[in-house]
Amino acid sequence: MTALHDLPAHELLAAYRQRTLSPVEVTQAVLAHIERWEPHIQATYLLRPEAALEQARASEARWHKGEPQGLLDGVPSTIKENIATQGDPTPLGTAAVELVPAAADAPPAARMREAGAVIVAKTTMPDYGMLSSGLSTFHPLSRNPWDTRKGPGGSSAGGGAAAAAGYGPLHIGTDIGGSLRLPASWCGIFSLKPSLGRIPIDPPYTGRAAGPMTRTVADAALMMQVLSQPDARDSMSLPAQDIAWSQFNKGAERLRGLRIGLLLDAGCGLPVEPEVKAAVERAAKLMEAAGATIVPMVPFMTQAMLDGMDHFWRMRSHTDLKALPAQQRDKVLPYIRTWADSAAGMSGTEVFNASHQFHLTRVNTVKACSAFDYVISPVAPMPAFQAELPSPTNDPLRPLEHIGFTVPFNMSEQPAASVNCGYTRSGLPIGLQIAGARFDDLGVLQVAHAFELIREPQRAWPQPPAA
Repeated sequence: MTALHDLPAHELLAAYRQRTLSPVEVTQAVLAHIERWEPHIQATYLLRPEAALEQARASEARWHKGEPQGLLDGVPSTIKENIATQGDPTPLGTAAVELVPAAADAPPAARMREAGAVIVAKTTMPDYGMLSSGLSTFHPLSRNPWDTRKGPGGSSAGGGAAAAAGYGPLHIGTDIGGSLRLPASWCGIFSLKPSLGRIPIDPPYTGRAAGPMTRTVADAALMMQVLSQPDARDSMSLPAQDIAWSQFNKGAERLRGLRIGLLLDAGCGLPVEPEVKAAVERAAKLMEAAGATIVPMVPFMTQAMLDGMDHFWRMRSHTDLKALPAQQRDKVLPYIRTWADSAAGMSGTEVFNASHQFHLTRVNTVKACSAFDYVISPVAPMPAFQAELPSPTNDPLRPLEHIGFTVPFNMSEQPAASVNCGYTRSGLPIGLQIAGARFDDLGVLQVAHAFELIREPQRAWPQPPAA
C-alpha cells in the first residue's frame, strides 16, 4: 500500500471526496515523514507543523460539508522562500537581507491558498538564487535525498529535495536560467518552466518564471490550473486563457507524427558526460519507437552568448551588493561576492554588449526550434554534484558552464520541462528536457506525460536513513 506522504495530489483529492482519507491524517503523515528526513536533507524554511495542521483541520471541515474551497483543498504543499507569503520574511537565501515580514502573498502563494492547499513549509534556496546548489549563508546546507553527499541543484534547491523525499505532492519553485529544471533533473522529479507570464509572479523580470515541482506530470497539470490564474501585479503576465490543463493525458499516441529535434551538444559550457548522453539517446529511441521522427540538431548557443549573460548578471549583482552597507555585504557568500565584484571594471560598452547576448540567445533559440514540434536534450551535462560546492566547476569566474541547455528557453520565453529519463550507475537521476514553442505549455505537458508512459521503469523513491 502506498504511504500517505507518497500519494499524488489527484489521488488525495479523490480520497477526500470519498471520505476514505482526511486532510488532517495526510498532513500528519507528511509532517512525520518530514521529521524523519529533514535532519538529513535540510530542505525547509519556516516549517510550522501546528500552522499546517490548523489549515488541514479547516480543510477537513470543508470536505465534511461537501464544500471544498478549491482544486487543491487539503493537499500538502511547499513554496520556495523567495515567493513572498504574508507575514513572513523573505531572506532570498542570504544572511545579508534584512528580515522584514512580507505585506502580502505573491501571486503563486495567493493562488495556492485560494485553492485550499495546506502550506506545510517554505523551501530553501542559495544566496540570491544565483547558484545551482543548496549552499546558503542563511539556510542550512540542503542535500539530495538520492545521495546526501550530493546537492539537490538550485536555485529551487529545497523544492527539488522536498519533492523527491515525499514532503507532500505539490511544490513551487522559480527559474531564471534553469532553477526549476536543474533540481528536477538531479532529484528525479518533474518540473515545468512555463512560458514567460503564464504563471503570474511578483516581481517579474526577463526570464523569470514560477512553476510546479512534482513527481508526476498529472500533479503538475493540476497545479497549472491554479497557478495560471491572472494577477494584475505581474506586468509581464499573459492574458487570461482557458487552457484545458486536465487534457494532459493524450497517451503515448501523442508522440506519433511529431518532429522532434535532438540536441546533445549545447554549443557552450561543460561537455555532456557519457551516462547523461546515453540516457537521453535512449529516451529519443523510445520516442522514435512510439512514432516520433527524431532529427539531430546542431548547437544554436555559443560560449559568447553564455558569457554575455553571465557578465550582465555579474554587473547586476555587483550593483545590488555595492548598494548594501559593508556589514551586510560581508555576509554574502564569498563565491557570490567574488563573482559579482569581477564586473567592477566593466565599461558601459562591455555591459551593453553583454546585455545584447540575451537578445541573440532568444533569436537563435526560436530560429533553431522553429523546424520542430518539440526539442529534447539533457537538462544538465552532468548528474548531481558534491553538496558543498556552489557550482559544478567550483569556479566563480566559470559559474554557469552547466546551464547551456536550460537558459536559452528562459530568454526565448518557451516552455521547457524536466522529466526523469534514467539513472547513472551509482543511482543518481538524469533529466530529459522537453521544450516546446512559446505558449505551448499544455503540449509540453502532454509530450512529457507520453514519455512517462513509455520510459524505462522508475526506481523506488529514496527513504530516510534509519534512526
